[in-house]
Amino acid sequence: MSEARTFDPIDGVRCMWMRGGTSKGGYFLAQDLPADTAVRDAFLLRVMGSPDPRQIDGLGAADPLTAKVAVVQCSEREDADVDYLFLQVFVDQAIVTDAQNCGNILAGVGPFAIERGLVETTGEDTDVRIFMANTGQIATARVPTPEGKVSYVGNARIDGVPGCAAAIPVTFADTAGSSCGALLPTGHCVDVIDGVEVTLIDNGMPVVVMQAADMGISGTESREELEANDDLRARLESIRLQAGPLMNLGDVKDKSVPKMTMVSAASNGGALSTRTFIPHRCHASIGVLGAVSVATAAVLPGSPAAAVACVPEGQQKTLAVEHPIGEMTVILNMDDGGNVASAALLRTARKLFDGDVFAHPNE
Repeated sequence: MSEARTFDPIDGVRCMWMRGGTSKGGYFLAQDLPADTAVRDAFLLRVMGSPDPRQIDGLGAADPLTAKVAVVQCSEREDADVDYLFLQVFVDQAIVTDAQNCGNILAGVGPFAIERGLVETTGEDTDVRIFMANTGQIATARVPTPEGKVSYVGNARIDGVPGCAAAIPVTFADTAGSSCGALLPTGHCVDVIDGVEVTLIDNGMPVVVMQAADMGISGTESREELEANDDLRARLESIRLQAGPLMNLGDVKDKSVPKMTMVSAASNGGALSTRTFIPHRCHASIGVLGAVSVATAAVLPGSPAAAVACVPEGQQKTLAVEHPIGEMTVILNMDDGGNVASAALLRTARKLFDGDVFAHPNE
């Protein structure tokens, strides 16, 4: 394992920039960042160039999906190899939050841990058990490691990413109530907020699920159309602010959860179609754990999602969750009681650069 260096943002801090799934951001060893949260967050804001809509003075790319951070360290747990803390850096606000997981950035944690010497390879593939510190759950990523090194080359494709890369299957278990304390924090499959039927659900990501038609849209609109719809955005935010306390999240005005997903019937052969706000920008696709929560909502009888979804029979259900630029396939394994026992998804990742990042004080 490499030794930690003294934290000095002027001389540079060790960082690996990676694409994980349909997101990208900075991956740091915990030992290379300051222990003081306020100092750490100020540093990360400078790294990304926030707050600034263009993030012109940093590495962020003016989108929440490219202003993300993974903080990784060896785990002291017997059931995990590494601990992973996800941090969302806001684009146009001076906010860094750990209020959620990110299943896309998670896809790069296994390769990063191996590259940094935190995990030894075990053969052609290496399973990395990852403790998601934000929510206290375990995910297992299977990383291709031919000849004892991480390989990013392969034939796997995921919508939202051009070309092909090595497949990294990620399996989630025991994610119900990860942030909210229960799969359905209100105890109801359906609640009504502002006259709209919603499912308040958390199977890895807190999400408010509602039908697109109830929000006055078809559910086939582009990201740009939805972001330009001020009435829709105001309605979504009103529902979100009321949903926060109901989901045991408290005041969510300055939080990045819950996500807001509007569902409609699939148009390209999938299980259902989605349009998601995260929470104030429309997602180009859908988050990994957000897709798990939405897919879980779709198998709940009587829910708004179930009413528009095409759900297969059997204890293992493969659901293609459509989004603006394609689909994300979620495999739900059901227990004998008809509840979701685990979920698996296929992701890819790629190392973009490895070196030092600089964050001179903004004076």
